[in-house]
Amino acid sequence: MPKLQKKVLFCMAGILSFACALGIAGALGKQLWIKGTILCKTGAMLVNATGEELQKFIGEIQYGLFYGERVKQCGLGGRPTSFSFFPDLLNVIPASIHVSIIIFSTMFIVFALAGTGFFMFNAFGNPYEALHGPVGLYLWSFVSCSCGCLILILFSSEVKMHSLSEKIANYKEGAFTFKTHTEHFQTSYWIILFCTAVHVFNVFLIRFAGFHFPFSKSKELDTTTGAIDLMY
Repeated sequence: MPKLQKKVLFCMAGILSFACALGIAGALGKQLWIKGTILCKTGAMLVNATGEELQKFIGEIQYGLFYGERVKQCGLGGRPTSFSFFPDLLNVIPASIHVSIIIFSTMFIVFALAGTGFFMFNAFGNPYEALHGPVGLYLWSFVSCSCGCLILILFSSEVKMHSLSEKIANYKEGAFTFKTHTEHFQTSYWIILFCTAVHVFNVFLIRFAGFHFPFSKSKELDTTTGAIDLMY
């Protein structure tokens, strides 16, 4: 492939990687990860609410990785409150999983920025083989993609398997019991998914630029090359 086309592809991949870093940083601090509704089970059972009457006992909840808001409905109007995960909810939620999500999100930003630097260096510099060249591009793209996958898996597990919304809704509630009615992932979650897919796309851009996947090259060595070989 001509050198100019390689530069264009690497610049495109670098810009995408940088955009992902910005998107993840923005998503990390927002409370747009989960939005749903919570049912006041105790109140609904006391009056045997059904149909439209049941709507009086359905509140709302929305949260991210650091804070959120909830509106509790127990038949007498909504009770809006805000909450913070640190330090209030650490004894209620699976703290190890939640902290791991934040750590991997931070690492995702760092690796995306590192990938941006490597792509631009390969586009405008004189990269060497090994980690400065295509192997480095594959490495950072793979590590970034892995971080994104771990974030999605851990957060989905925390929400669905550990009933995160119910634990938040029932925090410091002695008289009423709340149950998750509906919940769905919001913008920040889909940004992480999109950024993960972008790094997978970057892998194919590297391959399209003419560089084979690591460990897929022939074992035959070129005896005419020196100790340090330039990529191009």
